[in-house]
Amino acid sequence: MKAALHIKNQTKEHTDGKLALVAALQQRGVEVIENWTPEIPIDFIVSIGGDGTLLNAVHQIGGTGVPVVGINFGHLGFLTTAGRDDIDKLADCLTSGRYTIENRTMLEVKTAESTLYALNEVYLHRQEQSPLLHTQVEVDGYMVATYAADGLIVATPTGSTAYSLSCGGPILAPGSGSIVITPIAAHTLTLRPVVLSDNVSLRLHNEEADIVCVLGVDSYVTRLSGTDAVEIKKAPYQVRLIRIEQQNFFSAIRDKLMWGM
Repeated sequence: MKAALHIKNQTKEHTDGKLALVAALQQRGVEVIENWTPEIPIDFIVSIGGDGTLLNAVHQIGGTGVPVVGINFGHLGFLTTAGRDDIDKLADCLTSGRYTIENRTMLEVKTAESTLYALNEVYLHRQEQSPLLHTQVEVDGYMVATYAADGLIVATPTGSTAYSLSCGGPILAPGSGSIVITPIAAHTLTLRPVVLSDNVSLRLHNEEADIVCVLGVDSYVTRLSGTDAVEIKKAPYQVRLIRIEQQNFFSAIRDKLMWGM
């Protein structure tokens, strides 16, 4: 069995956790690869950090299909499955097969200049001191609405518990086959979140040609000028997220979001 490690933060706590994990895996016969590239075959990759670090690992994995598992050294750690005190337990579960894999939808995001991928969400947001955005949304070529708001989020089920949730969007289960459009500080109360099938194609663009806005794709941020369009659809691959033992999506939102408690 081979495992790769992914770590961004080099604090003493993170480094000590990494050394403990390497020791725990090697004691159980796992070969640990620290400088991994997608050409090297592995059984899983372990993210050491918070949700941001795991997102970064997901983008490194790309469409290789390698499962990813996270140890939380950050704050919320919603996507991670183990805490900093659970290193031995994690190593036991991974080597004995006591885990499940959740397949998570990715979004493919195209602009005139690039193609990007998102596990959580895609968003448009006005710049500071800029007026409201008037974002036209088309679904499969049909006009849906013009959203007058600070911005707009298109979230996967994974991202439905992140930025979209903080803006009043619903929680979507990972296997629901859906995405959600959530306005950010909408100008009118009639503009509410909309849940769609994840098989649709979306097109977003601004009505005002002289407005520059911010485009966010997970942790990647850039700017769009004028009426530059953003094309969004389901990516041709999914992310395989490991949960150990009895953990699942609903246990995560109960324990970490205090949902239903």
